[in-house]
Amino acid sequence: MDRNSGQKRAVHYLYPPVEPFDQRQMDVGDGHIVYYEQSGNPDGLPVIVVHGGPGGGCSPAMRRYFDPKVYRIILFDQRGCGRSRPHASVTANTTWHLVADMERIRAALGIDTWIVFGGSWGATLSLLYAQAHPESTVCLILRGVFLMRQSELDWFYGGGAGHFWPEPWKRFVGLIPEEERGDLIEAYHRRLFCGDRATEVKFARSWASWENALASVYSTGSGGEPPADYAHAFSRLENHYFRNKGFLETDGQILANMDRIQHIPGYIVQGRYDMICPPRSAFELAERWERATLRIIRNAGHALSEPGISAELVRIMDELARR
Repeated sequence: MDRNSGQKRAVHYLYPPVEPFDQRQMDVGDGHIVYYEQSGNPDGLPVIVVHGGPGGGCSPAMRRYFDPKVYRIILFDQRGCGRSRPHASVTANTTWHLVADMERIRAALGIDTWIVFGGSWGATLSLLYAQAHPESTVCLILRGVFLMRQSELDWFYGGGAGHFWPEPWKRFVGLIPEEERGDLIEAYHRRLFCGDRATEVKFARSWASWENALASVYSTGSGGEPPADYAHAFSRLENHYFRNKGFLETDGQILANMDRIQHIPGYIVQGRYDMICPPRSAFELAERWERATLRIIRNAGHALSEPGISAELVRIMDELARR
């Protein structure tokens, strides 16, 4: 399949929707039950899809980037979101719990090695998983790279992105008293975890709406009003992780540990006009990773659904299927 035909199918068709042949709830301990599913070919190439957020949850559309005749497609909802329970819980919910959950799923399914496919926070978690378990990872497919660094948080929650999107930024900041605006992550944390459901949902919707407003290069700046349950889990989990710097030991930990996965091939698909995770992080990652291929998509923002990004991801997965 050539580049143009790949773009046409990805933009307009992707792969046809497929239903899971296996859906399970796994008790991972600590009071958490994690949902995971399998679709596609039970004997195919295993690929685990790592969703963003933290707190975004997986969706049926995520199955459509893979030829179901070739791939054994594994989706899971990270702790506290989607169909995992307890909903919106941050107890025993850290990056390292999620890495361990991925290993539990791999072992439960009897998979020796798999492709790891993740975007945004899912790219962060995919990289950290691979660095912890390089023997289980045969290839990394990353989109909208986020490296969980303070500079990235400062960009998005400290006003950098707000210079390009002043209208949604004003809405996001406007709910917080001026004296607390020096640390918006902390200010939102106090309200997202205040114990009053109505207040938590109000600020959860504002937090999620700010991100939604900037996801696509075609955005009008309106983040809409996300459903209460979704926003509550997404915003609490994201805020919890960002407030704790992703539970990493040092800022820049992922780049510092790239020696652990130099032997693993990877593809990085990045929107040129990604306002949530600007291309600099993807570029720096590729510079530190000998076997990485960086593909910058023009006229694209952050979202998985951006036409150019979808096209490139489908093309890459089809290319890997032919090897």
